[in-house]
Amino acid sequence: MNIAVVGTGYVGLVTGTCFAETGNHVVCIDIDETKVKKMQSGEVPIYEPGLDVLFERNTKAGRLSFTTDLKEGIRNAKIIFLALPTPPGDDGSADLKYILKVADDLSTMIEDYKVIVDKSTVPVGTAEKVEAILAARLDRSLFDVVSNPEFLREGVAVEDFLKPDRVVVGVNTHRAEETMLKLYDPFVRQGNPIIVMDVRSAELTKYAANAYLATRISFMNEIANLCEKLGANVDMVRKGMGSDSRIGKRFLFPGVGYGGSCFPKDVMALSRSARDEDYDFKILEAVMEVNDGQKEVLFHKMKRFFKGDLKGKVVGIWGLAFKPETDDIREAPAITIIQKLLDAGATVKAYDPEAMFNFKTQVTQDIEYCNDMYEAVEGADALAVVTEWSVFRMPDFDKVKAGMKTPAVFDGRNVYTIEEMQSHGFHYESIGRPGNN
Repeated sequence: MNIAVVGTGYVGLVTGTCFAETGNHVVCIDIDETKVKKMQSGEVPIYEPGLDVLFERNTKAGRLSFTTDLKEGIRNAKIIFLALPTPPGDDGSADLKYILKVADDLSTMIEDYKVIVDKSTVPVGTAEKVEAILAARLDRSLFDVVSNPEFLREGVAVEDFLKPDRVVVGVNTHRAEETMLKLYDPFVRQGNPIIVMDVRSAELTKYAANAYLATRISFMNEIANLCEKLGANVDMVRKGMGSDSRIGKRFLFPGVGYGGSCFPKDVMALSRSARDEDYDFKILEAVMEVNDGQKEVLFHKMKRFFKGDLKGKVVGIWGLAFKPETDDIREAPAITIIQKLLDAGATVKAYDPEAMFNFKTQVTQDIEYCNDMYEAVEGADALAVVTEWSVFRMPDFDKVKAGMKTPAVFDGRNVYTIEEMQSHGFHYESIGRPGNN
């Protein structure tokens, strides 16, 4: 098929590249001329494991191309994916201006039948708004609007796309359904379902899934905080819970809160949608409140250790991305932790394998960025582990301790065991486990 993807962020670029990988011809469209020129020259603008290999293969084969010209980009496309930003507005609702603007532009360009697919995470009713904009200028026989929410996890997005747990498709016509089933057939040959439903249900499914996962995270963080007060070990509690088939093992790891491009804005947007319908979604309000507080937990542990005075202390930070295997720092807990440390008068030395460039360009605070993980602890009074990158899991503890002024480690992801840290002579504090608190 001929496919156009409007927007080349994490979702758009992965979507376009993976569709090209199955033999489709894909044109990715973006208004950022600098970004498009880089992609045309073979440069992948984001860090996502495995994406570079598929990107290179499909651009060289001529199946994947890039342009800033929307009209030219969609000319031959049968399917047009809208993978545009939907950032939270001042009231928490998803801002649809980019999607609606492109819909308006498309209404002046479409000349033959096309399926317009909302790939972005959008509130219920968005497809109807897109449809109304198109119908104002176009005959209804020239288009269908489909909801096809993405369920990609940054860090494993390519694998998620190529081997999805499920594909959700919201359609209003049999014609659109047939097109989408044909498009996704190569991705579900192992038997995972394509679930076809009405458009509104598809739009809500994405929000419901992310909100539920965020709820599990906040719940486990509350359990971890309670464990510390009761002298219980959250690791044991987590294993006991996760062995129950009704609960499952995933998303039960406590830490310093969730971040990223999806959970924060999606929970906020769903809560706002509920309020717009005069429904008080109490659980979501609590999820957001817990998460905001959890991002400060590691800071408060360090502050207590230094008896309330962090002024002049040097703190090494391992991890800036909101999760490992990505360079995405949106809503990353590291932002909150570092800001609190700087406000308290501490000096911050930071290292991340992939996210330092984004942090430098988006966070203006005075931070010392280091060339490697050991440089970040040189002369440090404390080390805070914020992102659980694999490279942090088995460090040279003797080298870490020798470089630090004070051997104090505050582990926001429970990467290490209490026993190994005590055996190396560290003051060690983690999340929801007994020991030094």
